[in-house]
Amino acid sequence: MSAITAAILNSDFLPKVPMAAAAGIQVLSVGKGEARLLMPFSPSIARPVDTVSGPALMTLADVAVWAAILSVIGPQEMAVTSSLTMNFLRRSGPTAIVAEARMLKMGRRLGVGAVELIAADSDEMVAHATATYAIP
Repeated sequence: MSAITAAILNSDFLPKVPMAAAAGIQVLSVGKGEARLLMPFSPSIARPVDTVSGPALMTLADVAVWAAILSVIGPQEMAVTSSLTMNFLRRSGPTAIVAEARMLKMGRRLGVGAVELIAADSDEMVAHATATYAIP
């Protein structure tokens, strides 16, 4: 069972991440060690070539792993990113992006997660990331 709900993440945590709030990122579901998020397409996250920008994808990946971490440790605001590695696989185009994050390893001080970023209109993976979080 998850240590935090999607509703609490959406109402109490995402508003504290201004980039995530500006991008309209929402948690769709959360389970212990996993989270599914959605970032709708909008001009504010687009590049001039009408595709989702790399910084927006990195923000979504980071927030998705954060949600997966909180699903294990509970509502601890000070869990912070210590590393993020992103692999851009293909252009997404002008579409919403779904993030599917899962924890790979949870320790007492560090948690490592992976996230797949999927174009909502084609179900193709557009990027893959791994992130390590420092846990207070």
